[in-house]
Amino acid sequence: MILVADIGNTSITVGVYQEDKLLSSWRLASDKKRSEDEYGVLILNFLKHVGLHEKLAGAAISSVVLPLTERIRVAIEKYLGVKVLVVNHKTDLGMKIAIDNPEEAGPDRIVNAFAASKLYLQPVIVVDFGTATTFDIVSDDEFVGGMITAGIKIQADALSNFTSRLPNVKIEAPKNAIGTNTIDAMLSGLVRGHSCMIDGMVEACEKELGRRATVVATGGYSPIISDNLKRPFDVVNPELTLEGLRMIWELQNR
Repeated sequence: MILVADIGNTSITVGVYQEDKLLSSWRLASDKKRSEDEYGVLILNFLKHVGLHEKLAGAAISSVVLPLTERIRVAIEKYLGVKVLVVNHKTDLGMKIAIDNPEEAGPDRIVNAFAASKLYLQPVIVVDFGTATTFDIVSDDEFVGGMITAGIKIQADALSNFTSRLPNVKIEAPKNAIGTNTIDAMLSGLVRGHSCMIDGMVEACEKELGRRATVVATGGYSPIISDNLKRPFDVVNPELTLEGLRMIWELQNR
């Protein structure tokens, strides 16, 4: 069994794999105030709770939160007694990172691109709904780039925080394009607006690639957005990043 952890700006997603089967997964808040010991105890207690704290062979992590990267690596090695692979642009994946400055590529984006390149027909576009909404494009086994925009929750928070009369809203599918009250109008703008952006971005990417791409979605808002697209996602894989970490660990430990 191996432990995988995707450390994002809002939350940390942790999973345990037995070969290619995800046995269990859970989320922790990305709290920069927690010590390595606190993270170690939390992860160990979760593993004990589901009976998976023994027989771990190793761990792999990706992180976009620099203060937490080393802290969680040390926590896992200290409390679980296994070596941790920290994935970054230097990790040998057999996939060229063909962007101007490879060191700028977020580890989560590298992991998503690698997983999609192995699982789906190329060219492939991965749309990841996290704190930011990111697009990662792989063509001919090269990570050729992508786009980054504000995530749908950030947009909702911005509307509430920077206006005097717009409330916080729970992100859910809007009933109609034309909202007849403030909540419905906000949901239409947020969800349908995000969907239109994705439709447009996918179309622009395919024009530059010169061929149709496989479009893969991951992240929590995938189902809501997919229902409002002109062209639904070809694949919705909520565990793509965890799968990628598992695949990379296996690649490095053959």
